[in-house]
Amino acid sequence: MKHNSNFWETKSLNEMSDDEWESLCDGCARCCLVKLADEDSNKIYLTNVACKLLDLETCRCSDYAHRLKAVPMCMNLKTDLSEMLDYLPESCAYRLLHEGKSLESWHPLVSTNPDSVHEAGISAGEFAVSEQAIHPEQLEQHIIGSLSDDN
Repeated sequence: MKHNSNFWETKSLNEMSDDEWESLCDGCARCCLVKLADEDSNKIYLTNVACKLLDLETCRCSDYAHRLKAVPMCMNLKTDLSEMLDYLPESCAYRLLHEGKSLESWHPLVSTNPDSVHEAGISAGEFAVSEQAIHPEQLEQHIIGSLSDDN
């Protein structure tokens, strides 16, 4: 897909075409990791468990077009970005651009290498396990950190 040169530097997220918007996804799949909320503290914990729809080899959704029906908790960034920002990794292009920052040097749009996110070790495919491989009661055993220390 051909894009205007560095469109992300000249357009706001709202001004981007659907193709431009979709190309911002670097394919790290970190947003596809299951999060757990502590009801007492409101703290959000990140696990190494990937959504059942995530293809761990490609780090892409196996049913992107129908993901919101298949996984009701899936993030719809196009419509809910401001509500979802805290759930996105700090390196996420959508979050960076929303915050007025530049894309990372390893982002495929910057590096022009579709594998640069994997080569940089950013990809969840490096460490994630599929939701289908574990019992839901084991989720707490897969916590790898929290999304924010102030939650």
